[in-house]
Amino acid sequence: MADIDQLSDLAEQIAVLYADRFGVERDATWYLGKMTEELGEVTSAYLKLQGQGRGEGSRADLEDEVADLLGFVLLFARWQGIDAGAALERKWGGYLGPQ
Repeated sequence: MADIDQLSDLAEQIAVLYADRFGVERDATWYLGKMTEELGEVTSAYLKLQGQGRGEGSRADLEDEVADLLGFVLLFARWQGIDAGAALERKWGGYLGPQ
């Protein structure tokens, strides 16, 4: 299994290819817009899978959309200079108290 830094590197490589291919400026509008778009697609895929959306859904569709959302969250974190792994450990790990 890849660690969060490897996944961030992968997301960055793909984002560069995407931006070059489609002439996209990776600015705040792009990062925030893509995260919002992907969250909507996760919601849609989940609702379809539950029989509450238009069309049929599949587990693979839901997994793909979660992957897209995670990729854009990692890209946004990197763009903002956030170590997503360290932030998650600090924030979520803090609920466990001192180890």
